[in-house]
Amino acid sequence: MPIQAKNSEVSARSIKVVEGKETHGDIRMKLMMSGDQMNMLEIKYAPGAGAPLHIHQHETVCYVVEGKVRITVGEEVFELGAGDSCIHPAGIPHGIEGVEQATVLEIKSPAQAIEQFLGTTS
Repeated sequence: MPIQAKNSEVSARSIKVVEGKETHGDIRMKLMMSGDQMNMLEIKYAPGAGAPLHIHQHETVCYVVEGKVRITVGEEVFELGAGDSCIHPAGIPHGIEGVEQATVLEIKSPAQAIEQFLGTTS
């Protein structure tokens, strides 16, 4: 298992499906780091692109690096901008959409193979 990753050397995947539900718009994901207990993803959302409400069996912490996104967690809907963060608890419906071009860093725990919850293509 590598202990470092250079963003320029990690391939992006186009996200088309999350937990069996189709996404919309241009969403690109990089699996930046994977450990025994967590995965770290960099996800880029074009304006209007997003994932519908879905449920994971892992916890996710999100940090907005740049841009703005609209996030739904359970019954709450809110907008996050650069420097903001939120959490998606395991088992709670959540979704996300780019309000403007955005980059979001996600930490997911416990770690699982990306293909278990994403239908992705290169």
